[in-house]
Amino acid sequence: MFLNDAAVGFDTVNNKAVFIDQTLLPNEYKEVCTDDYNEIFDAIKLLKVRGAPAIGVFTAISLAVLMNKSKALTYETLFKELKKYCDDLILCRPTAINLKWATGEMLRIAEESTTENFRLNLTNQALKMIDDDIAICRKIGEYGAQLLKNCNSILTHCNAGRLATVKYGTALSPVYIAKENGHNIKVFADETRPLLQGARITASELCESGIDTTVICDNMASYVMKNGLVDAVLVGCDRVALNGDTANKIGTSGIAILAKYYNVPFYVCMPFSSFDKSIKTGDDIVIEMRNGDEIGDMWYENSMIPQNAKTLNPAFDVTDHSLITAFITEKGVFTPNQIKNYI
Repeated sequence: MFLNDAAVGFDTVNNKAVFIDQTLLPNEYKEVCTDDYNEIFDAIKLLKVRGAPAIGVFTAISLAVLMNKSKALTYETLFKELKKYCDDLILCRPTAINLKWATGEMLRIAEESTTENFRLNLTNQALKMIDDDIAICRKIGEYGAQLLKNCNSILTHCNAGRLATVKYGTALSPVYIAKENGHNIKVFADETRPLLQGARITASELCESGIDTTVICDNMASYVMKNGLVDAVLVGCDRVALNGDTANKIGTSGIAILAKYYNVPFYVCMPFSSFDKSIKTGDDIVIEMRNGDEIGDMWYENSMIPQNAKTLNPAFDVTDHSLITAFITEKGVFTPNQIKNYI
């Protein structure tokens, strides 16, 4: 296997973007190596690659691969081709800021390049972003593990583990680092309807790592909190507004409300690249709407929804900053009010 405990990778020898097809987990593990634009686009759009940091890094890798493959001969045609790829990919998943951030970084590097070093500079930038993501997630884990040193169990939603990043993860990184330090934290994983990232992916990677894991239905979170089964909630995020309002996988805001009611600390684990300085509040975050087939057909042999029934399938919701206890970042732990000073 090429990836060796990572969600995405860059095969520079063969100029291929590499990813684990997460739609097949947990029943099948498949690594895909590709330099095909359509396959790359579909990988992001169809959530074969998912998780904000992983999407960002995979986007950078893919752009480098595509430009290495390009037959363009002049700087102008190279840049025009890169810009088109960037514009197309941004539309693929509009809520996750990391995709926009990654394309922006690659365009910035391209603007500083010449025809001769255009491809090499993009390749080096993609490799740097892989290393940076690993280091950032490691720091998030170290700060989080320290914060949770008296914590026995946590609840998490969706998947913000190593399969949502290059390695370690964001919300699960503190659990992994704590285990390295001899502190075993139990995890309750929401199944996370409709795509079941918690049941399929979070549970898979945690069990593989020897973490005590319990999968619950999304509507069981209140029971778990009321009965004192968890000491904290850790989630990742896809975009954060200047006031701290946070977009994450659909269902996160409801969990935050429950945590506030039951006095359970609610932590958002995120790299600073998830901040969107262009928006003041969560009201400005565009929410991706996905096909309703994911609700009634994706996991069933026969549709479980009547033919005439409508579906509503927002991929994300926004958690108000007032519900967030703190952000765990690569720069430290901050309340929503404190973090404004570090953006």
